[in-house]
Amino acid sequence: MASASIEHAHEHTQQGSAWAGGKEPFKASYGKLMMWYFLLSDAFTFSGFLIAYGALRFSMPTWPVPDFVFSTFPGGFHHKPLLFVTVMTFILLASSFTMVRAVQEGHQENKRGVVIWMLLTIVGGLAFLGCQAWEWNTLIGGEHMTVKVNPFGTHTETGVYLEGDGHDVKKGDTFQPGMSYLIHKHDNEWAPLKYKVTEGPNAGVEKSQAFGPKAFGALFFFITGFHGFHVLSGVAFLLIICLNSATGLYVNRKNGYEMVEKIGLYWHFVDLVWVFVFLCFYLL
Repeated sequence: MASASIEHAHEHTQQGSAWAGGKEPFKASYGKLMMWYFLLSDAFTFSGFLIAYGALRFSMPTWPVPDFVFSTFPGGFHHKPLLFVTVMTFILLASSFTMVRAVQEGHQENKRGVVIWMLLTIVGGLAFLGCQAWEWNTLIGGEHMTVKVNPFGTHTETGVYLEGDGHDVKKGDTFQPGMSYLIHKHDNEWAPLKYKVTEGPNAGVEKSQAFGPKAFGALFFFITGFHGFHVLSGVAFLLIICLNSATGLYVNRKNGYEMVEKIGLYWHFVDLVWVFVFLCFYLL
């Protein structure tokens, strides 16, 4: 009786049961499923970094104002708050659109369309990396911001310096903002910017503005650099898959250019992460 039951179960399995093996879970191939696993683990990594940034950001009594820090535009333009990073974001989102088109052409088995749209995606990724390199060069070479030194002092948008340590913060002297908040070199060392009191009983007295929170520079370079590494890796994989598509490697597989779809998942993830990085560093 038991052997008959086992035999019946075996026959039922061979007739296409869900437990028969060889089935694609969630109608996704093994490669797609592994990509989703990787993206999920990477999402946890970025979430941890951004949560750490938020915890430090809101535990500090003062923090650099993004409108002052990111106000430079190529060509010598200043006082253009967040304009350059908006261009960067547009470029990356546009590359996400071209990636969608490449995947669509792949589903139609159109090799030429896949190659063209992937090349446009690669150009977008390289343009974003070039913009990020310019931004880093401006902050490091022009503003002298490092992982240990934050030259952007603790001030508010209204031009008032904030003084005090810990949570004992009070409004200090007003100041006249210049082209940027640069620090200057004194005795071969970078020193904080000096300013003159413009109001109150101490009007005319020269003071030195303290450096801003050290954590800002370290977090900015680490998190944006980590994201930039993902973009660079994505561009490399896009180039490899684009070359494979151009040589006809995926034509005989007749699977809708699945490799293109898998790298598309990664590229959209990178774009989505940038939206959160943009929110944390440039808007808050």
